[in-house]
Amino acid sequence: MKILHTSDWHVGKVLKGQSRVDEHKQVLANVIEIAVAERPDLVIVAGDLYDTAAPTPEATRLVTRALTALRRTGADVVAIGGNHDNGQALDALRPWAEAAGITLRGSVLASPAEHVVDGVTRDGERWQLAALPFLSQRYAVRAVEMYELTAAEATQTYADHLGRVLTRLTEGFTEPDRVHLVTAHLTVVGASTGGGERDAHTVLGYAVPATVFPGTAHYVALGHLHRSQRVNGPCPVRYSGSPIAVDFGEQENVPSVTMVEVTARTAAQVREVPVPAAVPLRTVRGTLAQLAEATPPEGWLRVYVREQPRAGLREEVQELLPRALEIRIDPELVPAPGSGARMAQRAGRSPRELFADYLDSRGHDDDGVRELFDEIFEEVDR
Repeated sequence: MKILHTSDWHVGKVLKGQSRVDEHKQVLANVIEIAVAERPDLVIVAGDLYDTAAPTPEATRLVTRALTALRRTGADVVAIGGNHDNGQALDALRPWAEAAGITLRGSVLASPAEHVVDGVTRDGERWQLAALPFLSQRYAVRAVEMYELTAAEATQTYADHLGRVLTRLTEGFTEPDRVHLVTAHLTVVGASTGGGERDAHTVLGYAVPATVFPGTAHYVALGHLHRSQRVNGPCPVRYSGSPIAVDFGEQENVPSVTMVEVTARTAAQVREVPVPAAVPLRTVRGTLAQLAEATPPEGWLRVYVREQPRAGLREEVQELLPRALEIRIDPELVPAPGSGARMAQRAGRSPRELFADYLDSRGHDDDGVRELFDEIFEEVDR
């Protein structure tokens, strides 16, 4: 069977105030074109369809139309909720999804059978997919309890709970003539972050070892980390990465989808198919003079200015580089906190003095900024 594995669309993303809806339309159109050309038997969308738990109507239309178009290629389509998605809101779309022939699982449901999807390819290959949406720590405990496993101990880790849930969902992975698949939205120990993920859900106890996946799985399709990569484990484990660079920390990633060919008797063969439609993200550095002389790269820009801070600097950079979304003083020019400056003591000091100390600590010696602060302070202090 052939599988198209994608994840982390983050539809509705706004980057430094810039809407990316047109880019998302082009990116998802690319994904659909790849599906038309490749004719997969199954499309897996491994979470984070949206960038926010409260997507706009426009974002919802874009996601539902993309899923519908993928289904119209003849492929089965399975999508799960990620940590950015509202799982219950996705579950509310299940009547629409079922009518469209799409399997949608936004959150963990009381019956394990709800998360085990069976199918048959055009050529008669049988497959079974365990679909696990993102689980927060507290819901991981609830899921263990719902599935009537050993009661959760207070000292047990997130990985323990997730491992128990996956064991329950994959207990049917025993038939030799069926392709066994897993999709989940989580962080695996040892994998590399893409640069734009939500830190709270990639660290602080949310990472699990690859051993939570059964050795009987033919392929594990993961979402959450935005860099396409293979992860060492007891079976083939892979992140597809995001088809669009979500933030500037991801500018070196190559947006793609993952194509997998596998049978019940042969190992998974994996290849990446690039998705080139998104506007690239680039970082440029230099003084104003250097920025004025250089030819800016294509795409949205993050600019590190090699100048001392002063009032109006941002506007000067934006005049030179209209596609600059983020403008910062080059970190190499910013003094380390507390270096060369006395940390302000709050007691008995005026706001003007405290602000002056802050400017000194940051190497900011523009009198215009101090005067502007004084004017604002006088206005609000009346």
